[in-house]
Amino acid sequence: MPKNFIPLTVLCLSLSACSTLTSPFSSGAAPSAQTVAPYREQVELTGRLNVVYQKDDKPESATVNFNWQQTAQRTDVTLYSPVGSTLATIAVTPQQAVLTQSGKAPRSAPDVDTLSAQMLGWSLPVSGLRDWLQGYAVGADGKRFVASPANDSVTTKDGWRLRYVSWQEVGQNAADNTPGALPQPRRIDAERNASAQADAVSLRIVLDPATSAPAP
Repeated sequence: MPKNFIPLTVLCLSLSACSTLTSPFSSGAAPSAQTVAPYREQVELTGRLNVVYQKDDKPESATVNFNWQQTAQRTDVTLYSPVGSTLATIAVTPQQAVLTQSGKAPRSAPDVDTLSAQMLGWSLPVSGLRDWLQGYAVGADGKRFVASPANDSVTTKDGWRLRYVSWQEVGQNAADNTPGALPQPRRIDAERNASAQADAVSLRIVLDPATSAPAP
């Protein structure tokens, strides 16, 4: 295993602004049948992530499986190798980000940007991912973006180009008072060009089949 595999994959899911964990989108919003399922502050998701980036002017890549749990004020991510062994866990709150790897002391920083800069010199957006994984974003114009199969791409306020490549449907709980099936993201591609502030990075995220019930 390359020596940079674990720190890379750990930060593939890291947020660019840990101090803004709470989404600007209300979980009570009820989009039309044509748009993505309503946003949930509390959710658990699993899937796979592939990241491609430049290191020493050469392309590098890594793939990791993940379990993602979030509430309004916290994100917990567990990263697994392709064979199922735990690589690392990340706990992010508005106060700090803590990264724990097997056999090593936990590392912390005031935010994930700081932590990723210390380890790799670049960062990836989990405040963004908190929204993107459910089909929401803040567009370059500062307005709310709500994805749908017919409206599947956006450039975010912080320069990421998102494309919702494929979708899955999930039936709503009776308690949601929204009968029928609504689309949820299945595959998300995200790309950011190199700039004076950041390196070029591309992500491919594939989420496991959704369930109708929100995380407890």
